[in-house]
Amino acid sequence: MGPVSLLPKYQKLSTWKGDLAKMTHLQAGLSPETIEKARLELNENPDVLHQDIQQVRDMIITRPDIGFLRTDDAFILRFLRARKFHQADAFRLLAQYFQYRQLNLDMFKNFKADDPGIKRALIDGFPGVLENRDHYGRKILLLFAANWDQSRNSFTDILRAILLSLEVLIEDPELQINGFILIIDWSNFSFKQASKLTPSILKLAIEGLQDSFPARFGGVHFVNQPWYIHALYTLIKPFLKDKTRKRIFLHGNNLNSLHQLIHPEFLPSEFGGTLPPYDMGTWARTLLGPDYSDENDYTHTSYNAMHVKHTSSNLERECSPKPMKRSQSVVEAGTLKHEDKGENENARPLLALD
Repeated sequence: MGPVSLLPKYQKLSTWKGDLAKMTHLQAGLSPETIEKARLELNENPDVLHQDIQQVRDMIITRPDIGFLRTDDAFILRFLRARKFHQADAFRLLAQYFQYRQLNLDMFKNFKADDPGIKRALIDGFPGVLENRDHYGRKILLLFAANWDQSRNSFTDILRAILLSLEVLIEDPELQINGFILIIDWSNFSFKQASKLTPSILKLAIEGLQDSFPARFGGVHFVNQPWYIHALYTLIKPFLKDKTRKRIFLHGNNLNSLHQLIHPEFLPSEFGGTLPPYDMGTWARTLLGPDYSDENDYTHTSYNAMHVKHTSSNLERECSPKPMKRSQSVVEAGTLKHEDKGENENARPLLALD
């Protein structure tokens, strides 16, 4: 009787081990906390993971007009996670991912870090990627808008560098679940630079990032934005999904509202954080490896005096061109300021996370 009664337990153990093998194959590298987060927030169930993936794969036949160049389990899984395991929505995103690449073939020719256009953008800090994640496990991306030298980098190449960076980062299953934060610092971004942000290229960026990429963006934060960036945002608002609009925050120069959402210990000093100033070459060195070179000293014009009070002598000194490495930010620590509650109503986030 003993051996017979124990047999079901061994069978159950064997089945459990088989399920565990499946789970570790597709959830490899995930912490127990992240697995639980995926279950609670994304409806991820390891027991039916393969069935969910196969159901999305089975929909591919409905779109013969699109070349689905990759359909392995791990690849489809990131689209399911991005759409909280709603299979139809995940397939729609998968289709849009490949359709976007079909419609913009030039953008994805030589889509590698050593492509000359992408390489220049990466060296100039587009994007910046902080090494550590925030308190929710999200990766923080930085864009210092004033570093856009339009004689050197096209907007398309900057977008390509951002998309390539996201492709590299999204390979990490933890980030597929925890997502990303984007901070755009508009300090010193001139009206002339803003005039190059045409509706067509902004639409290209929105389609590439919002509609065609399997990333979860927990927030897009604007800081030090001038009035004409407010105006641009108003223009593109109709192209943004309601969910996206609810994740965009316009902070102005109010550090308090930024720190309520991203703790200072995860931010560089440019944003009032406790980390050292961000080195623009950090992410470029990661992607380019031995191919990375900081090139030559580069001259930016410092417009610090436009938003920090100086004496007239300081004003003249601060507005003069300064030689600096491309791996440095034009935004200096302490640019943003803390404000008392209610001091500047317009500096508060205009939208809140749902």
